[in-house]
Amino acid sequence: MSNGSANSKDPARYEQIAAHLRSLVADSEPGDRLPSEAELCQQFGVSRMTARQAMQLLSADGLVERRRGAGTFVREHPIPRDLGSPLSFTGSMRARGMHASSRTLQWAEVTPNSEERAALGLSSEENAHVLERIRLADGTPMAIERVVMPNDLADELDDGFQEGSLHDAFRGAGHQPTQAHAEVSARRATKRERDLLDLATGGIIITELRTIYDQHGKALERTQTHYAANRYSFRAILRVDESNQ
Repeated sequence: MSNGSANSKDPARYEQIAAHLRSLVADSEPGDRLPSEAELCQQFGVSRMTARQAMQLLSADGLVERRRGAGTFVREHPIPRDLGSPLSFTGSMRARGMHASSRTLQWAEVTPNSEERAALGLSSEENAHVLERIRLADGTPMAIERVVMPNDLADELDDGFQEGSLHDAFRGAGHQPTQAHAEVSARRATKRERDLLDLATGGIIITELRTIYDQHGKALERTQTHYAANRYSFRAILRVDESNQ
């Protein structure tokens, strides 16, 4: 036991195990299971702490993900996401050769809050519709999406649109999503979010809050999307305003 305690303080030891794990990742496919901490302890003759330190190095580099009660797996390659893009989830997945699907959590008329009213240009007497869904790519839960839209727009949409592309439904009603204004923040996922997105304890959520407008400047939706941060790489496009130079 004393040998294991000494090893747990030796950086070279857990880095050696991490190097072994990296070679396994290089020869594996996304979703393949890696040895457990107990298996690493037995294989290398180290303490649980040393094995955990090695695994944490891979986790910090985004190479693996831990699933509660299942083990540690080679992480899927993160999907690029342009922050503030009006491109829909379905369109983004389609462009990458992946199948997008949805699971509806809520579709109902609601009383919007003051921020949603202002974003959508609603009066204090007007209600709205909310659509909350889990968005999946090739069956993997990627994000929780909560869309608030004006009642008059909800009435224009064909039945059954909840399971497909909302933007396709907008276009079918004559509204082309054209412009988006977005805000982005990060935090730890709540228990509900972890359960819905299959995230480990301590999992991180990237929240994108955006308003999307059509070709006439009408606000179509105020959407709050909670992305599983370990399944995305987020990008921003910045431009210099030459008029201020």
